[in-house]
Amino acid sequence: MRLESGTSVILRVEMDKQLVTFGELVSAIGQQGGDIVAIDVIQPGRKKEIRDLTVSVAEPSDVETLSLVVSAMKGIHLLNVSDRTFLMHLGGKIQVESKIPIKNRDDLSRVYTPGVANVCLAIRDDVNKAFTLTIRRNTVAVVSDGTAVLGLGDIGPHAAMPVMEGKAMLFKEFAGVDAFPICLNTKDTEEIIAIVKALAPTFGGINLEDISSPRCFEIERRLKEELDIPVFHDDQHGTAVVLLAGLINALKIVGKSMSGIKVVVNGIGAAGIACTRMLLAAGVTEIIGVDKDGAINRDSFYENKAWNEYAAMTNPSNEKGSLAEVIKGADVFIGLSRPKLLFNEDVKRMNPDPIVFAMANPDPEISPEEAGSSVRVYATGRSDYSNQLNNVLVFPGIFRGALDARASTISESMKLAAAKAIASIVTDDELNEEYIIPSVFNDKVVPAVRKAVIQEAINSGIARKIPSDFRNLD
Repeated sequence: MRLESGTSVILRVEMDKQLVTFGELVSAIGQQGGDIVAIDVIQPGRKKEIRDLTVSVAEPSDVETLSLVVSAMKGIHLLNVSDRTFLMHLGGKIQVESKIPIKNRDDLSRVYTPGVANVCLAIRDDVNKAFTLTIRRNTVAVVSDGTAVLGLGDIGPHAAMPVMEGKAMLFKEFAGVDAFPICLNTKDTEEIIAIVKALAPTFGGINLEDISSPRCFEIERRLKEELDIPVFHDDQHGTAVVLLAGLINALKIVGKSMSGIKVVVNGIGAAGIACTRMLLAAGVTEIIGVDKDGAINRDSFYENKAWNEYAAMTNPSNEKGSLAEVIKGADVFIGLSRPKLLFNEDVKRMNPDPIVFAMANPDPEISPEEAGSSVRVYATGRSDYSNQLNNVLVFPGIFRGALDARASTISESMKLAAAKAIASIVTDDELNEEYIIPSVFNDKVVPAVRKAVIQEAINSGIARKIPSDFRNLD
């Protein structure tokens, strides 16, 4: 079991009251740096009892020491040590519940046989009725093969399931969208495409998640072409939308325009390419992509087909060299790579008032401590620093809007509209270097993104339904 720093554990202990007092146990835990925050009596008794003690610890190593000390106490039998995070995942984090109770035969006849046959025939005669008469109206598939999970890499479909369950929870909690995790035991591109296409009649949208590059590009492209429901690879486009939202507001602070800045993107994988495309669509004209071999340029040929395409649309001056070389004169650094790749001396070679979005997780390309006062606006993907650029700001509202408009796809213009909507939540009075992006818990975000996405879907002819709150509006 891996424990995170600054976490809580639950010690289940059997205590012989004739040999030890509860006060002695509390004292021993306190002497090891443990802070008891909750006590639950599991099995009371006059001579022996079993209790669960929730103990806050500072470091993972404290747990092992604490366990040894408690186990060695006379009259104490340490039955189990549980990380509270693991306990939250027992049996999974989501479940299916019925919307309608079945109390009698009449109820049964309506939700199932014989009444359900009429509904089936109605859908047979008009397949679009599946969007109103089944869960397809409000359900998204969260699909992964487990090959690029968080910062863990290729951990497989079984190990990826807790992340996909969590994604489904976020859909429901933030936007009321029902989502179901589907982890596929295959890495074959064609097989994944075929499986998702076969599952599509069940869902109103497909959220691709944690599929490694470059396969993710082909999988998304083909599914978008061959399905008539929204397909959205969140690692690419969710990241791109939230990044653009943050950049819109950061540029207001430094008084620069999209068309006048030089941007260096470090890490040209799925997210890096999507972010670049989004920035180009937003009006940025000078973007240089950097990966392990330096700046991607048009004089080089890359085995990765996506990099050749990337070279053709970026780096107008065809700069070459390392990150430290091409960062000179840049206005914005965007990191989508790995920790400790950018240094303070690099930042000092950037233009005045540099913007640094260091989004590698869990550790950014440059820490805020090292960046210091050399950076005007700093953002990461972490929740323990200011300006967290988190995809949770994006995908719930985008899918809420797409489902409500019964959109056939999620277009670039819908993503741009979503980014502007997120940025707009931060008012001019609130905007400052420490607050360029709203909190993921800001309840204005999802409604604003939904509204912007629906309006753009209507304007572009992608919407197949006009929601009631958009009818008869000037």
